[in-house]
Parts: sequence; structure tokens; C-alpha cells
Amino acid sequence: MAKIEISHPKTTVFLVDDHPLVRDWLSRLINEEKDLEVCGWADKADEAIEAVKRLNPGITIIDIGLRGKSGLELIRFLTDQNPDERILVLSMHDEAVYASRALKAGARGYVTKRETTEKVIMAIRRILSGGMYISETLAESLAVGLSRNKNPVLAGDVSLLSDRELEVFRLLAEGRETSEIAKDLSVSLKTIQSYCARIKEKLNLRNATELLQAATRWFDAQNAG
Repeated sequence: MAKIEISHPKTTVFLVDDHPLVRDWLSRLINEEKDLEVCGWADKADEAIEAVKRLNPGITIIDIGLRGKSGLELIRFLTDQNPDERILVLSMHDEAVYASRALKAGARGYVTKRETTEKVIMAIRRILSGGMYISETLAESLAVGLSRNKNPVLAGDVSLLSDRELEVFRLLAEGRETSEIAKDLSVSLKTIQSYCARIKEKLNLRNATELLQAATRWFDAQNAG
């Protein structure tokens, strides 16, 4: 008697990350699953917008730090176009700073790149099943913020910064010159200088030196341990 195996279509995953090693690692991890496959990738937000529209993947995995538009801007654009878009953020940045911003933008989950591979697959499946994925630590933090009737977007002074201002603040902390940041974000140097001025005003910093020191202290604190 002949044995007939019915082949079920795999759920497609699109990757948006500008680190080739991360993309290769994610592709291998996902393609090892019997029901998942990577259908493509992009390293810039604008390219991702066109590809997601064309491929209509089951889920899109996005990094926060991208050249040009940030990951947060990309998430917001995609979910404005399609509220049912399934997006998981996979980022090196601490969830205490970025996760709630990503969720507010429309993402359905947030995983740091320090997490185990099992957590990444778990997050993908949770979102595909219609749920959301956040760590227990973040869930507790959000619950505490809500119970105190506070906006649980961020803790500390950086909560005053817009998404783009926070991106500039982070890049300054990484040692980037303002001219480099302008090039990375595809905006003018004058625009970056305006962001820096607004950051100094919001964080009560007197000059560029204090701005750089504050950014460095914040970055070190986020990456401690």
C-alpha cells in the first residue's frame, strides 16, 4: 500500500536586521523548524516596507537599531498600514528602555539577543497563535506602573525623550560623531544638532560635554551585567 504524505505550507518569517551574523543565525534557527521558513531579509527600513508588502510574511522580526528609519518607526509604519501585522522585536537593547516603546508602536513581542534560542522560537509561536510575548520581568514592571496609575513607557529621565531623540542619545553613547549619526539616520547634520539641543533641554544638560557624559552613563547602566 502506498503511503501518501500531505505537505503543509510553512509559515513565512521575514527578517529586518543590519547584522549579517544575526541574520544567518536567525535563518538557521528558524529554518530548522518543520513549520517555519525565512522568506527574505532586509537591512534597511525602506527596503523592509516594500518586501513585507510584497511577501506578506506570517511574522516579521525587527531589530531596533537600523540605518535610516529606526526599528520603532518601521513598526509604527507597518502596523499603521496593517493593524494585524505580526511583529516580534529581537534587539540587543535592554527591554526596560525599549520594549514598552516597541509594544506601543505596535509590536506583539520583545526578545533580547541575549535570550536563549528556545525563547526566540517560543516568542514566534506565541505571536503566531494570536498572543503576545514579553518577559516576566517586563510584565511585572508594566503591572506595577499601571497599578500606580503611571505611564509605563520608561523609567527615569529618558522617558522624556521621543523615540528619535532616544535613538540619537544611544548613538552618542556608542561614540558616534554627530556627522556619523546624520549619515546613519539619513538626515541632515542640522537636524541631529536640533535633536541634541532638545535632549539637553529635556534632561537639563548645559552643554555637549554633559550630554555625552549623561549618554555614556545611561548606556553603561543599561548594559551592566
